[in-house]
Amino acid sequence: MAKLTDIIAPGAIVAPLKSTSRDAVIGELVASLVACGSIAADMQAELVAKVLDRERKGSTGFGKGVAVPHVKHKGATKMHAAIGLAPRGIDFRALDDQPVYTVFLLVSPEDRPEEHLQAMEVIFKNLGKDTFRRCLRQAAAADEVRRLLQDADSQHLMA
Repeated sequence: MAKLTDIIAPGAIVAPLKSTSRDAVIGELVASLVACGSIAADMQAELVAKVLDRERKGSTGFGKGVAVPHVKHKGATKMHAAIGLAPRGIDFRALDDQPVYTVFLLVSPEDRPEEHLQAMEVIFKNLGKDTFRRCLRQAAAADEVRRLLQDADSQHLMA
């Protein structure tokens, strides 16, 4: 089973996000994956467009202050994820109509759907824990988020 620290790219934790809209947040998180070398710069515009297209078909704002936009792409060679924290909340058109404070963006290889599902399972297993969501929301810097991910991976962060 994958771990959060395996799929969250080092350097792709954006705390806090500068953007204040759903579309801009997606662009900022994709840009963070490019900046840290996880994805090629020539994929950036297409990835943003694919994620936004996915959002138009149905929000990935699942409620409880969390959104997990995700996309499969032929140019992705492995799982890459970024996390963004929005202390003021963002309208992500979430299912519960509440603002989103934590955004996990997942980019997966198109030809490995089982890895995509595994990564989504790990993300949602952790986001289902009230303590994990609350701690993420309170984190103010990338190093705090990284420690939370490590704690979650080693099961120190319980429900």
